[in-house]
Amino acid sequence: MRLGGSSSPPVAKLGTTAGMQAPLHPAALALAGLLSLAVAVGIGRFAYTPILPYMAAGLDLGKSEVGLIASANYAGYLLGAVAAALRSLPGDPRGWLLGALAVSGLSTCAMALTTDMAAFLLLRFVSGAAGALVMVFASSLLMDRLAAASRDGWADLIYAGVGTGIAISSLAVPASASGVGDWRSPWLFCGALSIALSIPVVVLLRAQVTPASAPTESRVGQGEKGIRSLILAYGLSGFGYIITATFVSDMMRNDPVLQPAEHLVWLCVGLAAAPSVVFWGWVGRRWSVRGAFRVACLVAAGGVAMSVLGGGIWPVLLAAGLLGGTFVGLTALGLVNVRRMSVGNPRRNLALMTAAFGLGQMVGPTFAGVLHDSLGSYQVPSLLAAVALVAAAGLGGGIPSNTQAE
Repeated sequence: MRLGGSSSPPVAKLGTTAGMQAPLHPAALALAGLLSLAVAVGIGRFAYTPILPYMAAGLDLGKSEVGLIASANYAGYLLGAVAAALRSLPGDPRGWLLGALAVSGLSTCAMALTTDMAAFLLLRFVSGAAGALVMVFASSLLMDRLAAASRDGWADLIYAGVGTGIAISSLAVPASASGVGDWRSPWLFCGALSIALSIPVVVLLRAQVTPASAPTESRVGQGEKGIRSLILAYGLSGFGYIITATFVSDMMRNDPVLQPAEHLVWLCVGLAAAPSVVFWGWVGRRWSVRGAFRVACLVAAGGVAMSVLGGGIWPVLLAAGLLGGTFVGLTALGLVNVRRMSVGNPRRNLALMTAAFGLGQMVGPTFAGVLHDSLGSYQVPSLLAAVALVAAAGLGGGIPSNTQAE
């Protein structure tokens, strides 16, 4: 897409084009997106997984209680996504993105300042809402600018931020905890890291970045036919991965055979997640988004099932790698694809996708926690989650094969 019109004086190093301020360099846009998702999703949402065993030990929380805290975050994520879908939302996308990053960091820090369950639920709810706003606005704002510069491939780097944040939190939590029951220090440390990593985003997006107009070619219009199937499949994939993603560290802590590798399992998830978006983007371009989505769902289902059927450290670490290597890829495939399938401004469809994912995530942890308290094991909820991922793979067939992820 070419921008044209009258020129204006350069601002910093951004350059200009007529009628609209030229976008930042694609690398700067992608880095801003990567850091945003690392803060609000990789740390803001997923730091709870490695911190969970410390909180359970220090506060004597039951599985249904820790599941409820997790679900509060995903309920906030759902509400934030719904809010982002409102066409009448006041303010500008950049302001919402930067404001949500600040809320994410502060709410993470604040988890260390209370022992009240209601406060935990409120803070995780607020953090989830901030994470959804960051996901939607980073996706719509930055991907559109990359598309306008014909650099869609850089979008893979944006979603690598989730795995990057997970890897950071997997190292930060055990490094900052002084003992088995010290859950306050990890929350403070992760919150401080979030605030620090948000500063470069403010610098990179110091000038207004306006979303580009979405293409209106016929292939995009044809893609609208598969959006409903994609949204439903996306919601099932959210339910399917989140039980393992929430409780895997707790599984390791409570099994004497697995306990020696407790601090490795979340690192495996993060290290597999960070580069996975590049791999699945390549698969989507080589096959089709439909094929890539189906295969990723099936691989994730295998990892989720293996996490409770493996029976040893190495199978569970492999399961963690399979989970990490697919769930961020599924996120990227879905969001990149729905942006391309949308006619006009894609923000509403991006928000609906995020809301469906959030709904699946919200149900999963509470469902698993209640079943664990009844059955004494994560096996049944995990296997049901694997079934949901297989169903998502089947629904992935509704995604038009002529729509490629770039």
